[in-house]
Amino acid sequence: MAIHFQEHRLANGLTIVAECDADAHTAAVGFFVRTGTRDETLPVMGVSHFLEHMMFKGTAKRTADDVNREFDEIGANYNAYTSHEKTVYYSHVLPEYFDRSVDLLSDMLRPALRQADFDVEKKVILEEIGMYEDRPQWRLQDALQEACFARHALGFRVLETVASIEALTSGQMRSYFDARYGPDNITVAAAGKMDFARLVAQLEAQTKPWRATGAGRDVTPPATAAGDHVMHDPKLTRTYLALMTPGPSSQDEDRYAAAVLTDVLGDDEGSRLYWALVDPGLADEADLSHMSMDGTGVYMAFASCDPDRLDKVRATLLGVLDQSMADLTDDEVERAKNKLATELALQGENPGGRMRALGTQWTYLRRYLSLEEESRRLMQVTRDDVVAVAKKYPFSPRTMLVLGP
Repeated sequence: MAIHFQEHRLANGLTIVAECDADAHTAAVGFFVRTGTRDETLPVMGVSHFLEHMMFKGTAKRTADDVNREFDEIGANYNAYTSHEKTVYYSHVLPEYFDRSVDLLSDMLRPALRQADFDVEKKVILEEIGMYEDRPQWRLQDALQEACFARHALGFRVLETVASIEALTSGQMRSYFDARYGPDNITVAAAGKMDFARLVAQLEAQTKPWRATGAGRDVTPPATAAGDHVMHDPKLTRTYLALMTPGPSSQDEDRYAAAVLTDVLGDDEGSRLYWALVDPGLADEADLSHMSMDGTGVYMAFASCDPDRLDKVRATLLGVLDQSMADLTDDEVERAKNKLATELALQGENPGGRMRALGTQWTYLRRYLSLEEESRRLMQVTRDDVVAVAKKYPFSPRTMLVLGP
């Protein structure tokens, strides 16, 4: 039986999308909440990620132990994550346990938010912040994004700061939850072997008390602040360099050409940055990625090296970016497309991968793109398309940051 897509919107605004495959051996479901660091204000910076933790601390009818035990009983591959623009809760199970996983996730999304749990989890979050402070690449990216987006919330840290978490109250968290976790701000995405009508009926019954909140988001592209920045840490023995420049958004058709461009220039194996920096031993790592977001996007380049080689690495990296289109070949574009299409197909063969793709598509586009359609759009990219997107977003203006001893 062929895979078929279905969509339904409940009266309370909850959207349900699914790719049903009777031949699949598993089923995956995710609740995609259109909220993240971008939707915070400075006084509650970090509340999105903290709230994600609190979702696993129990509900009116389940304790934290119950939640984790029940997921374990059905052998679920389950977790959650928070980004600048969405918070996702998901489970991947055998088909016979699909209904139970939907029940668990639905219940979790109406958490108890008990004060005692809040106080305990605050300590866990503070420990997590300390752990990430020991990872130079994370520190570098947080600081770079802060510098690039200046006062905009896209520059806030997903993981918060010690000061913001210490100051956060459970009342502030409850207010944020009430404003952002309405059913009209959530998409439930599913893929694999399931009965869609049954899924809709189950969600309609379980979310009937949920009330729409009218949560919105300003997607006006924020201004970025170009400039060079330096951070010192005497404990480090390596130097880390990163830069951000404007790029296509999640809604921009140029995102396909941008994916090909970043693969040609900055894939971690076989790209121009690899051959210019890693292969000759100038840098330990070097890559270029494209981060597409709601209404905006950025390219991010990264390299790590011996401190004595910083100037050479920086000059070489910028040279690769500035001369990127001077001698771009059709063969390079074709290789990149084939690599990206293979990765897309590998992700799409897994119900969990398709669930994530569906949820992300609907969060940003409010429309469905099949795996075949995504692959077709990617494979239609030409050398001229890549050159055009490079001219439209010419790796400038740049926000650059160096972290080293």
